[in-house]
Amino acid sequence: MNDAKTVTGSNNPSSLEPLGWSDFFSTQVMPDEMDLAPRRISSVHRARLEAINAHGPVELEIGSNVNTADFAVGDWVLADPFTQMLVRRLDRKTVLQRRTELKHGQQLAAANVDTLFIATSCNADFNPARLERYLIMAHQAGTVPVIVLTKADTVADAETYAQQARALQRDLSVVVLNAKSADAIAALKPWCGTGQTVALVGSSGVGKSTLVNTLAGSDGLQKTGGIREYDAQGRHTTTARSLHAIAGGGWVIDTPGIRTLYVSDISDGLEALFGDITDLAEACRFRDCTHVHEPGCAVQAAVKTGTLDADRLERWRGLLEESRSRTPVQTGPRGNKSVRKNKY
Repeated sequence: MNDAKTVTGSNNPSSLEPLGWSDFFSTQVMPDEMDLAPRRISSVHRARLEAINAHGPVELEIGSNVNTADFAVGDWVLADPFTQMLVRRLDRKTVLQRRTELKHGQQLAAANVDTLFIATSCNADFNPARLERYLIMAHQAGTVPVIVLTKADTVADAETYAQQARALQRDLSVVVLNAKSADAIAALKPWCGTGQTVALVGSSGVGKSTLVNTLAGSDGLQKTGGIREYDAQGRHTTTARSLHAIAGGGWVIDTPGIRTLYVSDISDGLEALFGDITDLAEACRFRDCTHVHEPGCAVQAAVKTGTLDADRLERWRGLLEESRSRTPVQTGPRGNKSVRKNKY
């Protein structure tokens, strides 16, 4: 059946909702675009884009002026239903991106993600400072963060790791599991319902690909690799981002392992993660208190009484300074501004 009416009808809201389609996207479709077909990006390559619709995989046709780096796995786009030619991308509900050391812009990681699973293992990989960077990334993106502690079966007391993770943020969800076990599906079910999209981030070797395989119900979906015992660092087994169906509903985006996560322009994420410090700061005597040496500093008072951990304050200060130094600022006269890096 190749008539336009049939093709358009196959993209009705009820058939697209299991893919993550919602009113947020449908309201962006203009009256003159009603004959176009919504597609969701499932993988991004250097010269091509792969997508899915209600019936399965679709390879999109793209124009010579299209830069695939402008697209992220999870994006919704509109395409010609007959030629599969890409017409335009719809605005994102959420977007995960990170700044790399050598690039000036942000690198897209995933789009339209409801929940970010931040995976770390119950071994030497567990690093509160690094987890805080991932939590900031989640808050900046507008997604809900969940810490997933893997390899729980390899330690005598996984709860010790869970307690440290919960201390990173108020009301933070922390799940302890064995990524190879079918029980992992039940543990993560609250965030993996039909139409929901989760993304997995974390270092190499923490079991992200194994967890994707478990959620998708396929042992051969993603390659998995071992770790070096002396430092718990893993081999990169995922080299590209991709979208996979979760058995029983939902979608999961796996991402390559990240060794170092730089931060910039993270004021919202920093405030959300360190809400305890933000609340304390409201009681400081001076509005511009740096929480270092000023009299009447409520933050320093909390450190002295033991209600605020001094290391946590230092990590907040370090992230704030890094963000300021890496966030580009505009200089120059109006209408002729240039972008440069902060120097402090």
